[in-house]
Amino acid sequence: MKRNYLKKRFDTKALYKILFVLMLSGAGFGAHAQKSLQVLPNINYCVAQAQKTLSNIPANGNNLPRNIDKGKTDWRYVNSQDWCSGFWPGILWYLYEGTHDEKWKTAADKFTQELTPISQHSGFDHDLGFMIFNSFGNGYRLTGDSAYKQVILRSADSLATLFNPKVGTILSWPPMVKKMGWPHNTIIDNMINLELLFWASKNGGSRHLYDIAVKHAETTMHNHFRPDYTSYHVVVYDTITGKKIKGITHQGYADNSMWARGQSWAIYGFTMCYRETGKAEFLNFAQKVADVYLGRLPADLIPYWDFDDPAIPNAAKDASAACVTASALLELCTFVKDKARARIYRQKAEAMLQTLSSPAYQSHNVNNAFLLHATGHHPAGTEIDASIIYADYYYLEALLRLDKLQHAKAAYRQYKSH
Repeated sequence: MKRNYLKKRFDTKALYKILFVLMLSGAGFGAHAQKSLQVLPNINYCVAQAQKTLSNIPANGNNLPRNIDKGKTDWRYVNSQDWCSGFWPGILWYLYEGTHDEKWKTAADKFTQELTPISQHSGFDHDLGFMIFNSFGNGYRLTGDSAYKQVILRSADSLATLFNPKVGTILSWPPMVKKMGWPHNTIIDNMINLELLFWASKNGGSRHLYDIAVKHAETTMHNHFRPDYTSYHVVVYDTITGKKIKGITHQGYADNSMWARGQSWAIYGFTMCYRETGKAEFLNFAQKVADVYLGRLPADLIPYWDFDDPAIPNAAKDASAACVTASALLELCTFVKDKARARIYRQKAEAMLQTLSSPAYQSHNVNNAFLLHATGHHPAGTEIDASIIYADYYYLEALLRLDKLQHAKAAYRQYKSH
């Protein structure tokens, strides 16, 4: 990777915006801040690993990397219908953003285009945000291609058809209505998909999309959490009264346990909702769900797959939850007005990335993924202690976010010196 990408990493307006926010918050500017992670070598590492994956992808059939099980060396590939289909093209867009190498842009466009048919099926799935915004969303942000924009807008309209105004949330898993007898189910993961609606409402789509996203977040905030701010995975609602029937788990250890990735989705989702709305209740709630997560982490800051698994410390870790949380905290720290708290969020995020970037978690020659030790669906016995594509996606996203913050800090020091 050429080092001159650092001068092009993001536009001047973005730099000064981040700088202004950091000057207000004091995030990471304290004299006692820990030594910062060296981002460039780890981005270089991701480039090398992704090149190995790109060179080995099948020419025909399923060609979107999903996971590499423990003890295996090859990716399991899925098609565009899989909920993880947007993460590989999203990784390629992030590599293009980080390197400005046109080969990543070309590859990103190729795999992004494969997802176009998804946007043409109304009410396909709540995962449209993961699938479309990570691929076409990042593509449009970096290229301004109007064709990408139309796919995003069409997908947002499709996602909106799953909204139940009586309940106040988007239906997450349509098949589960019949399979599990859940009249209307909403999972905490769905918080991430709201970004698609927010973006569309501000870029040519209906204002109604914004209202749906806000209502979903508000309803989730009121019904999806226990008094200690730990999240249920699934909340089931009555479609006639709109009332909550029960909070349960599907991928966690138990109905009353804190499933690690679910809590990370909450931290990320409510932070994003504050960014998009400016509503103080979302910022306050993001801190509450972050604090309970941080308060129960093991020493290396990488959570066990569920904080309440009785097998701890012999339970599986979940690097994917750590990646999602690290990325979320690097954004959250720029919004928090309390300087001490903002500094803690920044430092915790960097410490998580330090661990994730160590030989204990980076894959290197074990396989072609970025990271090891992620857990997908533990109760089903799938993707346990594996390499998973969404762990890699949020790891790279977190590195790029940290890169921006470090550049803002350097600019701040230069400003102060003058």
